[in-house]
Amino acid sequence: MTKDTRPAGAAGGRRRAAVLGAALGGFALVAAGTAPATAHPAGQGREVAYVALGDSYTSGPGIPRQVDTACGRSDHNYPSLVAVRRQPAAFTDVSCGGATTAEMWRAQGANPPQLDALDRHTDLVTLQIGGNDVGFGTIIGTCARLAAQDPAGNPCERSYRASGHDQLALTIARTAPKVDRVLRAVHARAPHARVVVVGYPDLLPDDGSGCFPQVPFAKGDFPYLRDTGKRLNLMLRLVAAVNRAAYVDTYGPTVGHDMCKAPADRWIEPLQPSSPAAPAHPNAKGEAAMAEAVLARLDAGRGRH
Repeated sequence: MTKDTRPAGAAGGRRRAAVLGAALGGFALVAAGTAPATAHPAGQGREVAYVALGDSYTSGPGIPRQVDTACGRSDHNYPSLVAVRRQPAAFTDVSCGGATTAEMWRAQGANPPQLDALDRHTDLVTLQIGGNDVGFGTIIGTCARLAAQDPAGNPCERSYRASGHDQLALTIARTAPKVDRVLRAVHARAPHARVVVVGYPDLLPDDGSGCFPQVPFAKGDFPYLRDTGKRLNLMLRLVAAVNRAAYVDTYGPTVGHDMCKAPADRWIEPLQPSSPAAPAHPNAKGEAAMAEAVLARLDAGRGRH
């Protein structure tokens, strides 16, 4: 395994330690103590080589047309839609369902290590990772199973807090250094690239309400799981900032289109999808919304150093 690091002077090292310390300490410092994220400029506004890295929220499993069934990769996922609009000379999408930060360095079936897609000619990288490190799938299964015990209460939250600490918050904090290492490796392999970290969309009602049995969680667990998703996005925002990467908020633009909404209005499918998509994943409208958020961030950041 190749060790990719990017030397960061004393000031950079202190800043990284401060931000990661905030994450590991429960995000106590939050963004107030963090300098604004910066990104490499996009040259003349048209990328030469764009590489997309990420997990199933990037790859778009179930969304037609599937171009890599093993990875659940669609040609209508948000990287593909961004590429259509930006028209880079070269576009490589190596996102793969089930990917964790470890798959940046190791193969996932026939999909090579995702970082291998980068080189010194890459000038735009989007990265959406961390959900599987935190355990999205396991959390959904656990909360759905526990809901039957106390459908009006918060059995899932109680379970994850049984030790006296919020285990999901701790897992997110422990994921921060992993994402940090990925971003340092991205900069090392593609030193001239503009790097964009993409957050996760809104899966559950932002007002904390529920929709049992459409989404089979106990009533009191909806606010807890909503806040857990926001905590993950905050961690990604902080780690992006310390690594000179832009951050794209896809949560805000997708509020009101979560998996509790009617089929015509939702951009995230519930555990029994009615549109082509994986359970608890964006459908084609959700991928399009994330693409618009990425494009808006790229346009807003053009020319920044």
